[in-house]
Order: sequence, then structure tokens, then C-alpha cells
Amino acid sequence: MPDAIAMDGFPLLAGPCVLEDHARNLEIARAVRSISLDFGLQAWFKASFDKANRSRLNAPRGPGLERGLELLAQVGEETGLPLLTDIHEPHQAEIAADVVDVL
Repeated sequence: MPDAIAMDGFPLLAGPCVLEDHARNLEIARAVRSISLDFGLQAWFKASFDKANRSRLNAPRGPGLERGLELLAQVGEETGLPLLTDIHEPHQAEIAADVVDVL
């Protein structure tokens, strides 16, 4: 089994739609990493810190910008996966770019 994530080949973008608690995020990220190593895929952990565009008003929005970026950083540090997230406001771009690899 390879010990590093492939950085070429088929890209796998996977994660929870919106960030959850640290333990659940890490569980998902470890599964993404394992799959990427097993199949030689280029893997990215993708999750939103604020799901403003949800289908139900009472659906969870997420932990917000500051806490969400902390959670994403922890996932990246603990798994080595590159990080991907979305933003909803222009001012969030520079802040999020300090933590994630792709916006």
C-alpha cells in the first residue's frame, strides 16, 4: 500500500456537506485518506463551514467561519489531506485561503 496520497490521477473530493464535530470530521477524513491510498487517488477533504444555501431553513448551517477553519485545519494537520471549502462572502476568501488549499 502506498504511504503518500497521489497528486495525479482521478481526483476524489469527499467529506461531509457541512462540518460536524471534530471526531466525526476526522473519522470521515481518515476514511477518505484510506480510500485514496488503497486506490491511488488524488484526495481532497471537502466540507463547508457555513452552508447558507440549504434546502431546509431548519437544516444545520455549520460552525461558522472562525470555528470552521479551526476544524478544517485540524483535519489537514491530522490526516495530511489537502482541504477544499466554499465561501459565501468576498471578505471570507483571504481568511479561508490561509487555511485551505482550494476555495
